[in-house]
Amino acid sequence: MVSKYDAFDPMKEIKMRHFKYSIIMMFVYIFISVGFYATAEKELSPLPQTAYGPPIPQDKGYLVEEIRDDLYVISDGSYQTMFLTTGRGVIVVDAPPTTGENILKAIKDVTDEPVTHVIYSHSHADHIGAASIYPADATYIAQAETAAQLADTNDPQRIGPYGIFVGGGPVPLPTITFTNSYTLTQGNQTVELEYRGANHEPGNIYIYAPKQKVLMLVDVIFPGWVPFKYLALAEDIPGFIKAHDEVLSFDFDVFIGGHLTRLGARKDVEIQREYIHDIRANAMKALQTVDFFAIAQETGFENQWNLFDTYLNAVAQKCADLTLLKWKDRLGGADIWTFSHSWKIVESLRIE
Repeated sequence: MVSKYDAFDPMKEIKMRHFKYSIIMMFVYIFISVGFYATAEKELSPLPQTAYGPPIPQDKGYLVEEIRDDLYVISDGSYQTMFLTTGRGVIVVDAPPTTGENILKAIKDVTDEPVTHVIYSHSHADHIGAASIYPADATYIAQAETAAQLADTNDPQRIGPYGIFVGGGPVPLPTITFTNSYTLTQGNQTVELEYRGANHEPGNIYIYAPKQKVLMLVDVIFPGWVPFKYLALAEDIPGFIKAHDEVLSFDFDVFIGGHLTRLGARKDVEIQREYIHDIRANAMKALQTVDFFAIAQETGFENQWNLFDTYLNAVAQKCADLTLLKWKDRLGGADIWTFSHSWKIVESLRIE
């Protein structure tokens, strides 16, 4: 089927070049990071077994698995999404550029039904930036905040082209938007969408399949791992913390977080909730015990940015040290990004 977004096809090679560049830079970052740690003689903590997931077939570059009742998850080892066959077309959630065209291959592996509905979990291009692979006449659904943010991607004054630097590009704008909730029933499947306030970003929604008891919330909970740096770049820290309780209020037994190696269960949500609450408690202790004026005596007051940088880093480090006593070997990447999570929560406690 020809898409109305074929106007962007002349940029296909440019987008692919940027995609390859982003992948190369990802590996450069990994090697630089490894080199840094080696130079600093800092050993990385071994990954716990719970951080590992099923292997990704190298000949395909993706894994597609049925969870139950015609609901499937697709993983490329770093990003995840899901789709449902309905007997009257496919409902698919998101389109990570890292998976890209492989999403259509994964769907083709299990059904000949066309994609009829596309749900955007939120506006970030690393999760939906390949959505132009879907039919132009499909129904695109998003929360109102997400729709507004995507409408702004057409602004010629924006800081840069949407999605290019994660291998994606312009995406179809939502054709259906909602404020608080929306129930999609297509064929023999039902998907319930809920917005309970900002967490990772405004517009990030809970995607729930009640028949299968599967819940998807992207960029908040990372089964077996700590979140991506700075609480996965969360824009609302109180909302991010609250989201753990919101997730646990659903009747689910399989959780899809949008990232990394495996599916989650209620226990994974409870574990990350405990980790985040420990950081918050330790951040409070650090704010109460790290002496601002003792640090000021060392740095002086002349360069205030140096003073505050030194102080806030000391508070975050104190928080991280307390947290890692318990969590260093329990979650993947705890030794890498607990400091950044501590810094983020310290600042939230200070000013929010």
